[in-house]
Amino acid sequence: MAMSVFRRAFNPVRKLLPPWLANPIRNTATAVLAPLLTSYRTGHFRSSLKMAAVSRDGNPVPWYTYAAIDFLSGRSFTQKTVLEFGGGQSTLWWAARAASVVTFEEDRAWHDRIKTGMPANVELHHVDRTTGQRDDTQVSAVLAARGVERYDIVVIDGLTREQLFDIACRYLAPDGILICDNSEGYGFMEGLRDRGLLRADFYGNAPGVLLPHCTSIYFSGTSFAFDASIPIRVIAEE
Repeated sequence: MAMSVFRRAFNPVRKLLPPWLANPIRNTATAVLAPLLTSYRTGHFRSSLKMAAVSRDGNPVPWYTYAAIDFLSGRSFTQKTVLEFGGGQSTLWWAARAASVVTFEEDRAWHDRIKTGMPANVELHHVDRTTGQRDDTQVSAVLAARGVERYDIVVIDGLTREQLFDIACRYLAPDGILICDNSEGYGFMEGLRDRGLLRADFYGNAPGVLLPHCTSIYFSGTSFAFDASIPIRVIAEE
């Protein structure tokens, strides 16, 4: 919206000024306003100050790249189930959109902190590092006891990531999506190679983070999230 106001205000001025003067003014304003407006619109500015992943309105968002968040925001998850490794703001974001969320978190203090604010459709589990058991052993035991065969969305954004590749692929629904954050590291490429999945990489900044990274989404050719009939979102000027 601020950019639209600028355009409307500047158009009459541009007509009065010669191009050699009008163009540098416009270009300088664009160079200054565009990153500021992007930081405001995405919530990056507020996330940086709050030290938490939030939208510009203060609502929780995942700590994925903004490109990935924008992509996911254009999909419907109303009847979908989520299996998440690493809990927090993303858990609340998914809980507001999906039918149910099962989350595993290894940090006891963080687990206890976020547990009190979780809605009824979230099932939060602690992976205890003091027992000597591997993360995948504990996760497998819990999931086997639940008896759920597949999940529509599987997220790897915590725990010992390389231990979760087999579990993630085993519990991923045939038309589901596997979201891997910070996918430029942690052995994601090597661990998920030859799994029969396609991959889309979403590069860029994340909420409150200075340096860009990558969030990757693995999927099959029949994935609901990559259905070509889904309309392309038009992001309104704000």
